[in-house]
Parts: sequence; C-alpha cells; structure tokens
Amino acid sequence: MRLIEKVWFNNHPAKCILVPLLLPLSALFWLISTFRHISFKLGFSKSFKLTKPVIVVGNIGVGGNGKTPIVIYLVELTRSLGLTPGVISRGYGGKAPHYPYLVNDQSTALQAGDEPVLIQQRCNVSVAVGSDRIASSELLIEQGCDIIISDDGLQHYRLQRDIEIIVVDGKRLFGNGLLLPAGPLREGQWRLSTSDFVIFNGREVTNSQEAFSSDSRVTAPCLQMSLVATQVCNLQSGECINLPDFVTLNPSVNAIAGIGSPQRFFDTLEINEFKINSQKSFVDHHSFTSTDFSSFDDNIPLLMTEKDAVKCISFCKDNWWYLPVDADFIEIDKQAITEKIKAII
Repeated sequence: MRLIEKVWFNNHPAKCILVPLLLPLSALFWLISTFRHISFKLGFSKSFKLTKPVIVVGNIGVGGNGKTPIVIYLVELTRSLGLTPGVISRGYGGKAPHYPYLVNDQSTALQAGDEPVLIQQRCNVSVAVGSDRIASSELLIEQGCDIIISDDGLQHYRLQRDIEIIVVDGKRLFGNGLLLPAGPLREGQWRLSTSDFVIFNGREVTNSQEAFSSDSRVTAPCLQMSLVATQVCNLQSGECINLPDFVTLNPSVNAIAGIGSPQRFFDTLEINEFKINSQKSFVDHHSFTSTDFSSFDDNIPLLMTEKDAVKCISFCKDNWWYLPVDADFIEIDKQAITEKIKAII
C-alpha cells in the first residue's frame, strides 16, 4: 500500500505532516468540484437526457469498492426483465484505436481497459469505452441497447441518469473523510443522500438511516452486498472447478492482486481456507508482464482476480487460475433494486 493510502485509511503517523501540507489543495479541489456541481444543477452547464434510461454505478472515493460486480449483477437483472443492456466505461488504462470504442471478443485490456474487457467477456454484453459517455451511450443505443449501465461516472454530470447507485467499501468506508488529495474522497459524504441507493460492500447495514460517521447522514436506502466465489477458473484452458474441490486439491497457493484493495482478495482466499504460500500486491489497473511473476514457484498454483486475469492471458502458465466473484444481496434488497428499475422502463 502506498504511503498516501496509509495516511488516508490507516491513520499513518505521516498524516501529521502530509495532511496539513495537502489541505490547501483539498480546499481548491472542493471549490472546483462544488462550482462544477452547482453549475450543472442550476443549468449553467448543459447536461443530456438520452432516449433510453441510464443507471450510474459509482463511488465518492478513489480505489476499488466493488462497482464491477454490481454492474455485472445489473446486466443480468435487466436481461431477466426483458431488456437489452449496454455498458459504458471510461476504459481506464486502455488505448483504443478510436473513441467511442466498441469492445469485442478480440479486444485486449491494453485497448479497452481491464474492467470493460472483463464485463464483455463475462456477460457477452455490448460495452463501449471512451471519455465522452454521451457518445458511448449513443453508440450502444445504435447497437440495439434499450438501457445503459455506466460503470463509474458518478461525477460525470453531463450524462443525466434515471438511477444512481453509490458503492462504499464496507471495511475502509470513507478513510479520514477528507477530499483529495488530503483524503480519498472525490465528493463529500453529503453526496450519499442524493443517490437512489447506497450499497455497502462487505459490511452489514441494519437500518437505512444508519450513519457510519458523524459526518455521514445517509437518507438514501442502504443495501448490503457480499461478494460470493463458487469456482476457480484456469486462465489457459478455461476449465472451471468448484471452489471447495479446488481447495481440497490445492490447499496451498500463491496469489497476486492488482486491484483497488488487494488485501480484500487475499482475505477472501483465507476465508475460503486457502493457505497463501506467497503473495504480491500491485497498484490498481497495473499492466502486468511476465517478469512480475518471476519470484513465484511454478509448482504451486497461482491465484488472481478475474480483473487481473484478462491482462495475463497472453503469457499465462498452465497452473494460473482466477477467482470470479458475484454480487449477492438479501431478498428484500434484490426486490428494491428490481422495483426501482421497473419504475424507469
């Protein structure tokens, strides 16, 4: 974990130096973001209403909070309601030949970014990437999509949305509660109350009015999400094995993670009774090369996230595996999301 992240989330002693130094920049960030938000709210900056409904899944902080599993969940849910969903994404880390870029079966993470490729491959759904989310959405509508799901884009106010979902890491929450760069937040915690749902990933919420800090008065419905793993898949062959069977055959594994919160993945492995022989963390969206894995014993299976796997296909070995996860909700929360979507279609 980088030093600044330790300051944000782990109360590192360096906070006494870094936070005061960075607070003036956070004040400037607040001024710019507040002016931008008000400008769109009052109509000084133009926003666009698409001909099809839009669901935005985002967060108020930096780092991975579990947005992609929710996007996948929404793709499957909207399909079950008879809709043809399409997904838009910024395509962070990718360099496509043109924008908006329609992800296909041959697209790589270098072209489209890791998350868009993951979503397209997992769901066989139309995915468009590009910084202009209006153009990406219109491209998907031309492809026959009748509902747009935005992977991130909470602060992209040019695109009007019918449903807004904010995802919160149930373990790290809001860190020190400060705006960038002194803290991890893109917007203040007040933003939670303006959304349709606040989904806490990995922390039980007993009351929709529950506040997780003195500065957070959440009036939007709070839902609890858990990430469930049921199988392990081989990068080379595509073979999938039930998770308990894999653990029985391979109780000791090596592990890597290049996501927003790598420890979450390592914790998941330990919860599922794996013994981690050796582990290695990378920054989110890391572009892997074969040299990143030179320290691992090839005789021990290597486990990684599905998001990391899409970047390692070209040089993977036969004992490299990934652990796909799915978003899961209690029945009452599933029904709340379903009814909200039915109301906009």
